[in-house]
Amino acid sequence: MSEPTVIEPAAPAAAPTGPARSGGRWRRLSRHRLAVIGLVIMATVSVLALLADRIAPRSPTSQQILVRLKPPGFVDPRSGATLWLGTDHLGRDILSRIIYGTRVSLAVSLPAVLASALLGVTLGLLAGYYRGWLDAVVMRCVDLQLAFPFILLALSIVALLGPTLRNIIIVFAVTTWPVYARTTRSVVLVLRNHEFVQAARGLGAGDQRILWRHLLPGIVSPALVLGSFEVARMIILEAALGFLGLGVQPPTPTWGNMLADGRDYLRDAWWIATFPGLAIMITAAGANFLGDGLRDMLDPTLQNIQS
Repeated sequence: MSEPTVIEPAAPAAAPTGPARSGGRWRRLSRHRLAVIGLVIMATVSVLALLADRIAPRSPTSQQILVRLKPPGFVDPRSGATLWLGTDHLGRDILSRIIYGTRVSLAVSLPAVLASALLGVTLGLLAGYYRGWLDAVVMRCVDLQLAFPFILLALSIVALLGPTLRNIIIVFAVTTWPVYARTTRSVVLVLRNHEFVQAARGLGAGDQRILWRHLLPGIVSPALVLGSFEVARMIILEAALGFLGLGVQPPTPTWGNMLADGRDYLRDAWWIATFPGLAIMITAAGANFLGDGLRDMLDPTLQNIQS
């Protein structure tokens, strides 16, 4: 399992403000081909998740033994319907199950990333600003948790709490916040000594105003970029838990348990595992491509180089 991505802070640089700055950023993003591809992929996955009931050609849990293990493109002689991605060992439509599986992937990854970002950014912001014992406690917790293998920690907690959707989201949120905390702390250590913070303090601004009005906006960009990469990692980790039997349980279709169903049929029915694997790969790649584009759009250092 790859190590979590950490976005290193960049020193703030002078840049245009207002609509001109936003327009320039979006133009840079539109010129980033991989970012556009990633945006299209994530938008498509989101639409599939929202409209799965209308888009899916069949029920994802309907079992039809008479058409089990049929290859992609098979035409059901009873109904005349084309099974575009074939069926699995229970006669369930692979295409429908993949479409419904997008719901679980997004329902786990997006809330988990949001919750872990809120927790990690808050703790990193406070630790980097106040320093002292709070900084020491937070960073020791970060070091301890990052030293422990993530997948082993997640497996242990899910096995203890139970493999429900809510528990998986909680596990991912609790085990991934250190990445945001460490990144946020690094940014705050740079920003807290800048002139605009010193000027605000000299004008009588309190700690809360400095934290939330002056420091937090400088953290949004790296946190947003990091979150886009974490979405891809959460999708892969959710599929890994499902493959091991500790994800959302059947009959709910997920990409991970579809992979688990297909591992015994790789020689005779390769499509059962291949298409869910492609769905995981394409979605994770789309999130990473979008993250690359956001990094190029929001990083002030790259903005100066490209201008």
